[in-house]
Amino acid sequence: MSGFPLAWIVVFFPWAGALLLLLLRPRGRLPAWVNLGVSAASCGLALSLLALPQGVQGWTRTDSVNLPLVALAGIIGLATAAFSAATVEGERFDALRARAYHAAFQVFMGAQFLALLSDNLGVMWVAIEIATLASVLMVAVHGTPAAIEAAWKFFLLCGVGIALALFGTILLYLAAQPLVGHGDPGLSWAALRAVAAHCDAGILSLAFIFIMVGYGTKAGLVPLHTWLPDAEAEGPLPISAVLSGLLLNASLLAILRAKAIVDLNPGVLAPGPLLVGFGLASLLLASLALWRRRDARRFFAWSSIEHMGLATLAFGLGAPLAGMLHLMGHSLVKSAVFFGVGAAAQIKGSQKMEAIKGLATSHPVLGWGLALGIAGLAGMPPFALFVSEFRLVAAAAAGQPWLLLPLGLGLLLAGTALVRALQRMCLGPASPDAPVPGAFGLPGGLAWASVPMWTLLALAAVLGFAIPAGLEALLMDAARLLG
Repeated sequence: MSGFPLAWIVVFFPWAGALLLLLLRPRGRLPAWVNLGVSAASCGLALSLLALPQGVQGWTRTDSVNLPLVALAGIIGLATAAFSAATVEGERFDALRARAYHAAFQVFMGAQFLALLSDNLGVMWVAIEIATLASVLMVAVHGTPAAIEAAWKFFLLCGVGIALALFGTILLYLAAQPLVGHGDPGLSWAALRAVAAHCDAGILSLAFIFIMVGYGTKAGLVPLHTWLPDAEAEGPLPISAVLSGLLLNASLLAILRAKAIVDLNPGVLAPGPLLVGFGLASLLLASLALWRRRDARRFFAWSSIEHMGLATLAFGLGAPLAGMLHLMGHSLVKSAVFFGVGAAAQIKGSQKMEAIKGLATSHPVLGWGLALGIAGLAGMPPFALFVSEFRLVAAAAAGQPWLLLPLGLGLLLAGTALVRALQRMCLGPASPDAPVPGAFGLPGGLAWASVPMWTLLALAAVLGFAIPAGLEALLMDAARLLG
């Protein structure tokens, strides 16, 4: 083990867990416990990367950009596995579907770690595609017509996106080839940054456009965003957390890696306005769409589109610290909210917002946790999104004052829609319970399912107002690298 880089162990350990879960004969809750154990070990390995020197090991690189996101992925993966263990019996999987679901989850986690840790843009592309395919399987695992339709839409739209991203990656390689030669160096992020200033500006500009549109599809950015609400509404309850909290981050990171290369060439088409355009379109469309949603999981999927738009806008405005903080805060709070909505859906027997009312009255631990999470998504303190949105507005005021009107309008519309949802779902008289058979079968029942939600909310509050010095230094350095 001493001769094998820890970064590769972080990648391969979940895949070994996936193989074990495929071979394991499903008996009762055993697959859920094994899934939880593998996720706990993966989280420990991911966090331990923070204590090691940064550097390159083959196709992987650890730096201040990806280390916070890798740690975040480990934490959310563990929280999702814990929530899944508490609620999976309510999904009513047969033995084959239970095996496929748990194995696909670990395949996704390994691919997520590889996408974040990769220094090679080609390997990153492959990793994001593996994560997408595993996600498609998880979305389709119920086998209902709605789940199959959502999975096909996910597969087809993201297939178009990944093809465009591949073409953009090839163009980056061709732009650098005269300077770095053939082979792996032409796809290394570090090597590309070293020669970017001397590459053909036209090819670099075209490459970034394709990468922006391609990976932007997987990041849930308008206009190729329509797979996201369906996928998050129809898949198993825990999957919404990893789609919003992890897959979108990896896709946006691929865009940011490309932007950090292209920015170094003074002759390229400036990537900032392109990011601002996609981010603003996503924010405004999602803020309007939130007012027409009746399904709770679809509602919060549209909130994911809004927040990815805000993060993209921050990076486009040259406020990478706000962007990184927003990505991390959104992942924590949105995952917590999806856990709350998932638990409520199993209690009420429906994920329609009309069926989920008065949770704070009938189930205080769950209801107040969900209320705090929704308030956090609306940008209220004490959560990280309050700080990141404040920094974003300040950056817009300093650099592009004309953005204050559409940005403020989007934030106001989205925030008001979220507060309205908070009032409908969490406050007032409670709607009757109609529990899904098998829900909360573990000892502790609903309390067990609520622990991951409250844990992630606590971390989001710490990230907002009591960020550890070491993490703050990492994020500051990440902002420097991303420009």
